[in-house]
Amino acid sequence: MKIMVRKKEEGQITIYIAKKDLEEPIISADKEGLFGGVVTLANGMKFLLPEVPPGTKLPVTLEARKVEG
Repeated sequence: MKIMVRKKEEGQITIYIAKKDLEEPIISADKEGLFGGVVTLANGMKFLLPEVPPGTKLPVTLEARKVEG
C-alpha cells in the first residue's frame, strides 16, 4: 500500500494513506529509526515500513505493508 510519511510543523510524524484519504500520527515504532520496522498509528493500524537510506528527508512516499494485530 502506498503511504506518505511526513512531519507536521509541530514536529509530529504522520502517515497519510491517499487510498483511504486518511492521515494519522505515529504513536509507536518498534525500531528507533522508524524505518525498517513496524509502526502503530493512533487509530490502531500497523504498517511495516521498508528500510530507507540514512538521511532521507520527509515527506517520503513508500510502499508499506499493513500488519494485522
